[in-house]
Amino acid sequence: MTPRHVTRLALFLLTAILLVFSLQGFGDAWLSQYTYAYAPATKAKPSPPSNTAKPPAAAQEPDSVMQPKPVALSKRVTEYHIQASLNEEAKTITAEQSVTWTNPGRKTVSELYFHLYPNAFLSDKSTFMRESGGQLRQDKATSDSLGYMKLLTLKTTEGETLLPRLHYEQPDDGNHDDYTLAKLHLPVPVEPNKSVTLRMSYEVKLPEVFARMGYSGDFIMAGQWFPKLAVYETAGTRGRSSEGWNAHQYHGNSEFYSDFGIYSVRIKVPAKYKVAATGFQTKPIETKDGLKIYQFYADDVHDFAWAASPDFVYDEAAYSTKGVPGVRIKLYLDPAHAHLKDRYMHAAKTSLAKYAQWYGEYPYSTLSVVVPPKGGNGAGGMEYPTLVTAFAAEHDNPGYDLERTVVHEIGHQYWYGMVASNEFEEAWLDEGFTSYAEDKVMESEYGVEPNLRVESSYMTDPAPLKQLSWSYDDNNHYAENVYIRAKLVLVGMEKQVGTKTMQKIMRTYFSKYKFRHPSTSDFQKVVEGVTKTKWTNYFNQYVYGNEMADFAVDTIQVKPAEKDGKRVYESTVVVSKRGGSYGPIPIEFRFADGNALTQQWDGSQAHMQFKLIQNTPLLWAALDPQHTNVLDNKQINNFMKAEIEGKQRTRWSVGAAKMLEIIVGAIGW
Repeated sequence: MTPRHVTRLALFLLTAILLVFSLQGFGDAWLSQYTYAYAPATKAKPSPPSNTAKPPAAAQEPDSVMQPKPVALSKRVTEYHIQASLNEEAKTITAEQSVTWTNPGRKTVSELYFHLYPNAFLSDKSTFMRESGGQLRQDKATSDSLGYMKLLTLKTTEGETLLPRLHYEQPDDGNHDDYTLAKLHLPVPVEPNKSVTLRMSYEVKLPEVFARMGYSGDFIMAGQWFPKLAVYETAGTRGRSSEGWNAHQYHGNSEFYSDFGIYSVRIKVPAKYKVAATGFQTKPIETKDGLKIYQFYADDVHDFAWAASPDFVYDEAAYSTKGVPGVRIKLYLDPAHAHLKDRYMHAAKTSLAKYAQWYGEYPYSTLSVVVPPKGGNGAGGMEYPTLVTAFAAEHDNPGYDLERTVVHEIGHQYWYGMVASNEFEEAWLDEGFTSYAEDKVMESEYGVEPNLRVESSYMTDPAPLKQLSWSYDDNNHYAENVYIRAKLVLVGMEKQVGTKTMQKIMRTYFSKYKFRHPSTSDFQKVVEGVTKTKWTNYFNQYVYGNEMADFAVDTIQVKPAEKDGKRVYESTVVVSKRGGSYGPIPIEFRFADGNALTQQWDGSQAHMQFKLIQNTPLLWAALDPQHTNVLDNKQINNFMKAEIEGKQRTRWSVGAAKMLEIIVGAIGW
């Protein structure tokens, strides 16, 4: 999923700009040579005005059928057969499904756990609503953002009703008003490698679009819309010593975690609608009695989502390259962005090509990109297997946010889709990895370089990366750490091992753990295996701990002296480590005659003193002048002048006072 901190980042960047102006005369250490990740719209590729743009000439919608591949890529633990119907007026989905679960463990299992995610919108008392406060990213729940999932029937294949055996569970917080997780005690336990099939019917009331699902006008986003089995983890999975269910409620920060399987889904909608969905069609579209019937199929995936709108402008392209043996890219565009189809298509093709080149093959035959309408951003910027949503069509000529969102969400096809990390408990393994990969594509293909100095300075409240998603203070705290700080941890690793070795680490990790649900410990083992080096200290500080790598110039003293009868200057510089270890840290010393001296500090000591004797006095000292230490979040203390002239001292005081005024004003607002 894509985070949105635009307002807060704008405030931060404004503060940073004022700070830069206040520090004029302090040397080049304060000058950024990069553009922040969120590039302005003026840098985007030019597009014709919306009033003259013509919709792309393309088929109305896809109606070709495909067949499953004969080889299974994953251990298919679940199999869903669903028949769903959309009621346009009531904004409800009624469905019947049979679900088969195969016991992957070595113990007999007596219960199943189901995620009933739409019940997060049942009332403001649900755990999701309590934790989110009715707001996720910049999307706010409205008075119509109410929804639910009502189980109508639940039976065995022999017809025995099981609803009385179903009970809601709240293992995380004991909130008895939360109905997003249910436990079913089975009449007959399931032995190892044996299966159980259940049949159920249910009704889903869609909320006005918020938090990934719902409706906006005629647009429908059906995400997390069916009763979904939790993951039964076998011994050894993610370091488990014994097998068991990994089942959590729906929380304000957390996303999702489920097992791989097969989905066969029949979707019935009013005839005016077009449907985009996970997987591919196995039958031609059937139209009768004012309705359309779609049949979709997907295997080796762990979720199924679909979107529908009568307004979609459709375009497609067949694409293949090394690592992408053949995929049909499908665009479902809002009419306001129909003229931007080439940009969407280019971003999709570029993403697939780069991720396949760097990490491994994209094995699926389709990839759909859905653009929600203006006002539908609650459904935007989200990933599902073989289907992603871009941000809504809010602007006629968006900047690089258009490409960035597509690049980011397609990156999730790897770390969320195929590697399938547990986003309840280790979200950084998906969001951080995807953010890291996204930056690589944006830089290599669009020339948009991340401003890592600004992003690291934004880390004012670092927290451990490996923790429950709902353990963070709020959504901003969650996003700052599992997206930005996690990315910086990976970049910091790359700075130490080099780009080529880092690519090998990422590719090895993907190759070894795709379709396997790995853990942070599994990733650390790959890092150590590839580099032949122990990384315990690094992981303890920056992954399991909440450290940032802050190094500072503490004091500078310059005094005249004599050497061999000549006047010289003795400069004493004291530096300190105020955060985690990173090293080695370069230090540049600049003298009045223009000469510079660079020394290396291993960064392991709490304090270090450097004594320098030169013919001219020291002007300033700078730690890490090239900003190779991306985990340093307090670069204001990296630089110090030996003397500060009165004019510069005044400029600093006025600039600092103005910055403080802005911060206090923002907090008050």
